[in-house]
Amino acid sequence: MSNRIFSILLFCATCLPLSVAADESFPPELVKRGEQTYLINCSRCHGVRLVNPVGYTFDLRKFPRDQRNRFFNSVSKGKGNMPAWGDLLKTDQIEALWSYVSTEGKKQQP
Repeated sequence: MSNRIFSILLFCATCLPLSVAADESFPPELVKRGEQTYLINCSRCHGVRLVNPVGYTFDLRKFPRDQRNRFFNSVSKGKGNMPAWGDLLKTDQIEALWSYVSTEGKKQQP
């Protein structure tokens, strides 16, 4: 994806209101931090609001909600073509990402 397209997607995403947690188990402020971390670090490959129009990466809306440890491991150590983010993201940032992916995915599913 070109930098221009990424910039346009990121601009559009920042114009939209931040998500509110759909799941009562995650505080809304944690989900908001996760969304911000996602936009900065993940949306380039996984798409804005977890919607990947190209389809070459894993659809995070379908990530199993009962596999938190798998999510942490994939983000920290990498998986397939995805690089490891463990040296760049702190544990609390990955936790915030998990809260965002868990709640936003629920909202996006039919």
